[in-house]
Amino acid sequence: MAEAARARLAILISGRGGNMVAIAQACRSGRIPADIVSVISDEPDAGGLQRARDLGLHAVAVDRRSFSQAGRPDTAAFEAALGEAIDAGRPGYVILAGFMRVLSGAFATRYAGRMLNIHPSLLPRYKGLDTHARVLAAGDARHGASVHFVTPELDGGPLIAQAVVDVLPGDDVAAVSGRVHAWEHKLYPMVIEWLVRGRLQWNGGHPLLDGAPLAAPVRIH
Repeated sequence: MAEAARARLAILISGRGGNMVAIAQACRSGRIPADIVSVISDEPDAGGLQRARDLGLHAVAVDRRSFSQAGRPDTAAFEAALGEAIDAGRPGYVILAGFMRVLSGAFATRYAGRMLNIHPSLLPRYKGLDTHARVLAAGDARHGASVHFVTPELDGGPLIAQAVVDVLPGDDVAAVSGRVHAWEHKLYPMVIEWLVRGRLQWNGGHPLLDGAPLAAPVRIH
């Protein structure tokens, strides 16, 4: 019997690429039956690009600052170039792993059901930036990370799974951030494995896991 074709992943980053490395390791170990066909950053100096190259991965930058019109950012031109870079590798799935640009509704729709994001909060709480500081300011007892399908609504796509961590007395942003990042590196490969193996299905925006409606995100602690 012929071996099933491996899935193809494009990973988008803006920073050091910690989640990208965790995903790459899971692919190499065979846990995720997929190959990373490209690592793409909107920041040419992103540390994750060199980390990707050190892993033997194809890594490119699509510098968002190179796209402007009349002195203003040209989002449409940037997204056109980003889409070309993604599609060049013919990926089945697009994985946002610390990609810090807000994508347009049209771009999200283009990859509907094939694009995942990880966000450092227990969504729907704390969409957007500075989540660790906001959690501490609110005095929350729990924090975490969420993986969701990407839709036109910022950090608002269907939730798939969450990792939950306790906020401890005396925690600062660095402590909470480190704890959440450690769990992200477990959570994201787990969800990507579900997607690649067909256990997780988009189902027109109403995700199924193992054939059953995903009424609430799977939680790990």
